[in-house]
Amino acid sequence: MAELLSTATITATGLLCKAFLNSGLCSITVSNLHILLDALRNDERRRHGQGVVTVANHISTLDDPLAWGTLPMELFLNSNTTRWSLGASEIMFTNPLFSAFFRKGQVLETFRGNGIFQPSVDIAIKQLNEGHWVHLFGEGKVNQPPNYPRTNGVARLPRFKWGVGRILMETAVPPLIIPMWLTGFDKLMPEHRSSPYKYFPRLGIQLGVAFGDPISVEEIAAALSAHSHAGERFAPGWDAMERKRQMDVMRSDLTAIIQRAVEALGRQVSGSLLDNSRS
Repeated sequence: MAELLSTATITATGLLCKAFLNSGLCSITVSNLHILLDALRNDERRRHGQGVVTVANHISTLDDPLAWGTLPMELFLNSNTTRWSLGASEIMFTNPLFSAFFRKGQVLETFRGNGIFQPSVDIAIKQLNEGHWVHLFGEGKVNQPPNYPRTNGVARLPRFKWGVGRILMETAVPPLIIPMWLTGFDKLMPEHRSSPYKYFPRLGIQLGVAFGDPISVEEIAAALSAHSHAGERFAPGWDAMERKRQMDVMRSDLTAIIQRAVEALGRQVSGSLLDNSRS
């Protein structure tokens, strides 16, 4: 029964998003969707316990689920091809109705400030070990392009959270990691509008969803190998503080690899300031 309710919630939400994207109230361009579809439809990958991770910039409160309105409808009906994601407790799980809706929609309640060792991250790792798909917003919150930090005229995303690195470190098989880049969603739902306008999307906006090539599994494996001694919990001569420091370095390095890939895709799509679509 619980699985049926989850499928119904995801399907209804997906259809609503598809209806909005096809309504003429906005327009959308999707690039390289086949990269994600090929990964999700790869049964051999799943049988070997390799999960799929998508990682995107986070520019509005509607990024997820609206971006998934670009997917074929049959994906909503199969738990193997629907995403799991992490959502902030203080924003999405604010009352029993919202909590039930988001849980059935495969959103894992995450408590900001509680660090990378919490149940939502544990469950995300478990889902990946079972071959499922987990979507991550590396920044951990909405950041719109005018607020991106800049150095010498080049914008960067705010630093990704180390939970990304922990997830990659602790999966049994390195997951297939697909960078994504979203455009226009920040104009659809600009931050800091007054109530009630902040709850309604603006119309006539050009949206974009771009998928990049999967990050090389070899690059992830090399980063893990470079710090492999950090995982030797009882290595002679290593005290607890030094082990923790090495593990932190490994998580930081892995997270940085993912952030660089997302930013590189962003520069291809939106230029050096990461703030406009070239599509």
